[in-house]
Amino acid sequence: MRQSPTKTIRYRAGTPRGFTLMEVLVVLFILLALASTAVIAYQSTREKAKIDQTALYVKALSTAIELYQAHVGRFPTTEQGLNALLNPPSDLANPAKWSGPYLKDSAATEDPWGSPYQYVCPGSRTRDGFDVWSLGPDGTDGTEDDIGNWTKN
Repeated sequence: MRQSPTKTIRYRAGTPRGFTLMEVLVVLFILLALASTAVIAYQSTREKAKIDQTALYVKALSTAIELYQAHVGRFPTTEQGLNALLNPPSDLANPAKWSGPYLKDSAATEDPWGSPYQYVCPGSRTRDGFDVWSLGPDGTDGTEDDIGNWTKN
């Protein structure tokens, strides 16, 4: 019997042959598409959480301001600002009525975007007697994304 000078290599069924470059690229594309979708969903959820957190904190600030008013007899002035909730103002007629601090710490006067909460008394946007608000994600006053005690979030 004579053997052929060229040997033929035959693959048996079930023998792993590896992946082609095209298969690897398709899998990488699918993984990147899934990862980018997850990142986008996470970022939008995180921004919505910041907005919800800010709306809740504006309500908490409003409650603290109303408690200050119940103790002192008037709302803090615009000049005294939200600092009056942390430290007794020097110009109080009766400093003994101040029963604060009405907030836990000074960091509580900044919104999640790093801007200070705004306060004006008398307020022009509410019937509560004062306006307290966050400048919102864009950090600009007077825009639609402002979150205040007059908004419904």
